[in-house]
Amino acid sequence: MSSVEFRPRRIRTVAVISAVFLVVVFTIVGLLLGDTPTGVIFRTSDQVAMIILGVLLACGVLLLARPRVRADESGVEVRNVVTARRFEWSEVLHVSFPDGASWARLELPDDEYVSIMAVQAVDREHAVAAVRALRDLHKAATG
Repeated sequence: MSSVEFRPRRIRTVAVISAVFLVVVFTIVGLLLGDTPTGVIFRTSDQVAMIILGVLLACGVLLLARPRVRADESGVEVRNVVTARRFEWSEVLHVSFPDGASWARLELPDDEYVSIMAVQAVDREHAVAAVRALRDLHKAATG
């Protein structure tokens, strides 16, 4: 096993469906803003702003699909929603998945840890396979 890569499965599906839903709903609302019987006047710029707001919210939701973990013989790279960090296996004490936790984590010295949001409990068998692969690489690298 030279290198592995894992991404969450369920959250990616939910994020994509939610993003499409947001864009569609905000586009429909934006297009319908021009015809309101309330007497309020909506301009084209208001309609465009509503559609852009839907696209921005969709982009925010798609950030949840960004997590990834890549590992090889030398170390592991953990990319969560916003941050990405690389660790050499010598820096990692354990790869764990505590009871009741939403995702796996890398145990580091001094009681620190880094969450691996790409390995989520809701993915069940996929998460188990990911943790086993990461543990195998860690064990091979550290002896």
